[in-house]
Amino acid sequence: MIYLDNAATTWPKPEETIAAIEDCIRHAGANPGRGGHKMSLSAGRIVYETREAVAKLFKVDDPVRIVFTGNATESLNLALKGLLKPGDHVITSSMEHNSMARPLYVLQKRGVEVTQLQCSPTGTLEPGAVANAIKKNTVAVAILHASNVTGTILPIEEIGRITRANGVFLIVDAAQTAGLLDIDVNRINVDMLAFTGHKSLYGPQGTGGLFIRDGVLPEPLCQGGTGSKSESLEQPEDMPDRFESGTPNTPGLAGLGAGIRFIMSRGLDSIRKHEQVLVARFLEGLKQMKEIQIYGPADPSIQVPVVSVNVRGQDSSEIAFILDKAFDIACRSGLHCAPAAHRTIGTLDRGTVRFSFSIFNTPTEVDYVLDALERTVAELP
Repeated sequence: MIYLDNAATTWPKPEETIAAIEDCIRHAGANPGRGGHKMSLSAGRIVYETREAVAKLFKVDDPVRIVFTGNATESLNLALKGLLKPGDHVITSSMEHNSMARPLYVLQKRGVEVTQLQCSPTGTLEPGAVANAIKKNTVAVAILHASNVTGTILPIEEIGRITRANGVFLIVDAAQTAGLLDIDVNRINVDMLAFTGHKSLYGPQGTGGLFIRDGVLPEPLCQGGTGSKSESLEQPEDMPDRFESGTPNTPGLAGLGAGIRFIMSRGLDSIRKHEQVLVARFLEGLKQMKEIQIYGPADPSIQVPVVSVNVRGQDSSEIAFILDKAFDIACRSGLHCAPAAHRTIGTLDRGTVRFSFSIFNTPTEVDYVLDALERTVAELP
């Protein structure tokens, strides 16, 4: 199989990720931070080493500012619902994934004012639009770093300068950029950064987290056992225990840590360049097919390795089905859990066929997919 659905979940995983998960289950299967015996201490060490790896990747000075969750969706719910109150104003974009859009919709019904800034048909956003939308009651800008539909990278650094100058919090959905782009939380002035482990961090599903800047204190979404201050019914205030109730996914976090170490050993620049070469090759081939419509910037320098297309006159699901059954190519069709983005680019009625690449894809695979598309188009009525 040629796997091009990496924007959903990367596959395959590095051997290091798989080995770390297995080793954790075999040798450190106890609860971390819930006991003084050797296995519990080993499990706690795994969790902390992964926290340190995430902090190093995002240039976070203090690892305890990294809170582990199950995925970016849970992280965004914590950031948004923990921070915003009725009467507050929040600014977002028209390219958001439902992991951002749905919590904001719930908060809007509870009395939070939401302004959705319209992006261009390629998914871009002018930073000035953010500045113009800020009001006296604006508490936060909540926005994705890159689109899971078009791959478009939004100008987060410029937006961060605007939010910092205006005393507004910046909440960033980095689901599509963590492990792909160089993210320095201090340079981009982000106050809360949501990430997931199972995409370009090459960890397993069920892992993710939220960076919370010192001085930002959202309310926790749940309370419970943390292994600390157990004598009190009050949730601990200390980081990260304030937000990490219940037994963590220790084997998953072992895999996440290994995935991050794999990225750092390869180098972010090296991974980025490899994927840019694949996207450039793919786009060049697509442009030779007059029946293919490409969405987004169609420029590897300003997008992550995600390319959405349609075959004119055809339903996206039909094309994806043919590629899967006839050519053993795994891609994704439909709305990709981002209807606002599809409304923005004009594909809400049929979605798109999305191809997303990883470090494990090759130019030979790109050529095979292009040939498969060409043959598919040629045989259509």
